[in-house]
Amino acid sequence: MSAVLSPIDPFAAVRPGRYRDALVDVVQGPAAPTGALRTPSFAVWTDREHVHLSHRLAAGEIDNDLAGRVAAELFAPGWLSGSELFERLVTGIVVSSADEPLAAWENFYRNTLTRLEELAWPGNGPSAAPEAGPDAGHVEGSLAEYAPVYAHARSLVSTHSVLELGSCFGFFSLLLAGGHAVTASDVTANTVRLLARVAPGLGLALDALICDAARVPRPDRTYGTVVALHLLEHLAEEHGRAVVAEAQRLAEHRVVVAVPFEDEPTAAYGHVRTFDLDRLAELGRASGWEWSVHEHHGGWLVLDRP
Repeated sequence: MSAVLSPIDPFAAVRPGRYRDALVDVVQGPAAPTGALRTPSFAVWTDREHVHLSHRLAAGEIDNDLAGRVAAELFAPGWLSGSELFERLVTGIVVSSADEPLAAWENFYRNTLTRLEELAWPGNGPSAAPEAGPDAGHVEGSLAEYAPVYAHARSLVSTHSVLELGSCFGFFSLLLAGGHAVTASDVTANTVRLLARVAPGLGLALDALICDAARVPRPDRTYGTVVALHLLEHLAEEHGRAVVAEAQRLAEHRVVVAVPFEDEPTAAYGHVRTFDLDRLAELGRASGWEWSVHEHHGGWLVLDRP
């Protein structure tokens, strides 16, 4: 089904408070029909054409914790499945949360960045980052899980210019944008265009680039540091190796790779393989650069140009 669907349009509101595409129909507020599946946050039902979702989330609840909430309440129990459906439902919840899509996304981004700053730098410094790991009681994929990853990644960036590969929504790039020259890149065109439209409204400046992380249209050594945070688990092994090689080509000084540690790939997030420190070390040995691996809320590979 996903092969014939049009790409997700983050601005596709059919009316205020409603998002609808070829697969999902998401509304804010209306009561669900009898027989709908009900969870603490959502009501879900299906017909021959759509998965319908109704929610009553307030503006202050619209941040990237939606991903963890949708995964925990609807996908982990097995009610729904598939990364395509997951991404469209999250998009629909955001777009349906305000009268105008751009306003909805700006609210989503502001809430997310504010929460990440509170979690990762409660004292306005990376040294204050909390140790909120997978056993800290939060939902997998939540901001509490990502905040220490972003804090640690920032501590590993020592150059002014930074390229993020596979930036998705671009939260890490935006967190760096105030003090670095940042380029965010992703293969999903509409996600990159969304980031480019939202950033000015947040008072932040960055470049947004649409490309495969293994084929970036920039010269050698363009960036001081290249980062790939939670990207390789989405890619087949050969593609992942090509991404690391491309990061080395583009980096003047350092490449930083982060991956989650999972027993099984999380399908709702589009993960296709798992990692451990030994697999990261294999990438390090093959790089020809100085390298190290360590564990901190997942696994890390740091490559430094000799």
